Parts: sequence; C-alpha cells; structure tokens
Amino acid sequence: MSIIKDITRPIFPFTAIVGQEEMKLALILNVIDPKIGGVMIMGDRGTGKSTTIRAIADLLPEIEVVEDDIFNSHVSDYDLISDSVKQKLEQGQDISTTWIKVPMVDLPLGATEDRVCGTIDIEKALTEGIKTFEPGLLAKANRGILYVDEVNLLDDHLVDIFLDSAASGWNTVEREGISIRHPARFVLVGSGNPEEGELRPQLLDRFGMHAEIRTVREPSLRVQIVEQRNRFDSDPYLCLQQFQNQQEKLRNNIVRAQRILSGVTIDYDLRVKISAVCGELDVDGLRGDIVINRAAKAFAAYNNREKVEVNDIKQVIVLCLRHRLRKDPLDTVDSGSRVEQVFNSTFL
Repeated sequence: MSIIKDITRPIFPFTAIVGQEEMKLALILNVIDPKIGGVMIMGDRGTGKSTTIRAIADLLPEIEVVEDDIFNSHVSDYDLISDSVKQKLEQGQDISTTWIKVPMVDLPLGATEDRVCGTIDIEKALTEGIKTFEPGLLAKANRGILYVDEVNLLDDHLVDIFLDSAASGWNTVEREGISIRHPARFVLVGSGNPEEGELRPQLLDRFGMHAEIRTVREPSLRVQIVEQRNRFDSDPYLCLQQFQNQQEKLRNNIVRAQRILSGVTIDYDLRVKISAVCGELDVDGLRGDIVINRAAKAFAAYNNREKVEVNDIKQVIVLCLRHRLRKDPLDTVDSGSRVEQVFNSTFL
C-alpha cells in the first residue's frame, strides 16, 4: 500500500481500460518491439486515446539511465548512448546511473521545428568554440514514448521529422555548418479524428500499425466504462490497488516478451504467405511485409512462444495493412475486411 501512496500523480491503470482492444494490442506490441514503427490511432473524440497511451507508459518498468544525461543514455547499448557518454566510456571514466520512469513526451500542437529537434547556440559555438545544444522533445523522448495528438493537423515537414527519427533512432541538428547527432529511439504514437482529415498516404504508410477505435455503442459496456472512471476519480489509490496484480502480470509479460523476442522465429512458408497477401492486396513497397513479420514475432513473444503460428499473423495483419491499401471511394467493403478476406483465402 505504501508503494501506491508514493505515486504523486495517479494515472488510470492500463488493465482497467474497458474495450478498445485494437489500440491496446498495437501499443503493447510496439512497446515489446519499437522497430515495428509506431502506431497511428484514428477514432472518435472522447474514446480514451490519451488515457490509454499515458497508461501504457506508466505501466512499463523503470529504465536505467546515465545520471545527468539529457538523452536518457543507456549504460551499455551503443545505439542508445550520446556522444558525450561514449567519450567518457572510451576514456575509462566511471559512469553513475539512476532509474527513471519510461519517458512519456506529449507534443504540443503548435510546436516548432526547434522545439522538436533542439537548437545549437551558434554564438557560443563561434565565439567560444563550444557546442552548446539545447535539447528538444526528440532528445527527451529517447527510450520512451512520443505522443503526437491531432497528428493529421500538423505540418507534413514536422511529421516527416518524427518518422525519420523513429525509423533511424537518431536525430541530427545542423545549423550554420555545425552538426550534433543524438540517439532518439522511441515508440511514436499518433492520434487523430478522421473527421478532421487523414494524413497523406505516403506519411500514413510509414506508421507501422494503424488502429481504428469507435465509440462503444453497447449500453452495458458504456455503463461499465463510466463506473470505472468514476471509481478512479473518487479514489484513485484504491483503484490502483484493485488493479495492482493485473498491472504486475501484464508488466511481467511485456518484460519477458522483450527478453525472448530476439529468439523468436517464423517459418519460410509463413513468410511467403505474408508476402502473397501483400501482393494480392497490391500494397506498395515492402514495409507491409516487414512490419507483419515483426509484429507477428512480438505477438508470439507476448504469448511466451518462440515460434510464430498462423494465429499470431491473423491477430496483427489488419493492424499492419489496413492503412497501406489504396482507397477506392466506390468500394463498400472496408479495408480491414478486405485484408481478412485475402488472409483467409491465402492461409486457411
């Protein structure tokens, strides 16, 4: 009970969220394997998008970072270490570390490129010869989650920057011939309301997964959601205590899946069928094939298996392909159903 009381700002527990299974699964798989490429969540207003994203960040175990390092550098993974920490390691200096919660960075809608990427103090660099870097949101999001609400209302250039960093794991800032590069590996989560416009197809395609969420229509479920929220608002610590075991179980499952992920395999014939589905659906490029393979492995690891089965692919394939299909305004079948139909004819 004392552990729960230490929480200064209670966050709604992930396991207490009713429904929205697509969104929850996409977030869990991206946390297990950030290389899936993030998730775009499109749905109605007031469906718990922000609540769910904050809840998954709060659920994750603390991470070890280099003390006083603005990039949340890892102590041993070179892809997650800033240049200054690398220099200290190469010089044999002692590195002190501390434990922090997984960073959860919210991008404000009016953010500028400097606010996102960070800035270099040119005057100090020219007069004193010192590279002074003011970190942006990408630096703070390293090894965490970057949440971009209303991503479909952002400037395409900014969206490009997030997607490039999420794909490469690095952010490079160049000003007046001075360049600074730092690790920026994070799970990119975008959300938006389709009524306010879609992302351009070439940007949408770069998100690993696409979850669609709808307002719950069933009266009994709506009542359950409202009651759950009321219980949390009236006594958040009691609510956290009630879901503590479920939270711990899910956290352990995610940590175990992260640990065994590298050993998960997928048979050649299943990989061929995945590519056959992508070809049948006329998906441009190979991103769809790659993401399905990654997501299926993450799902198998989540279920404590080291070999991908057909059902693993079935659970993730719509999330991975729905947003990559060419839109036909005359087509009465929604994209998810089309993916399911082709999957069934290829695999079953």
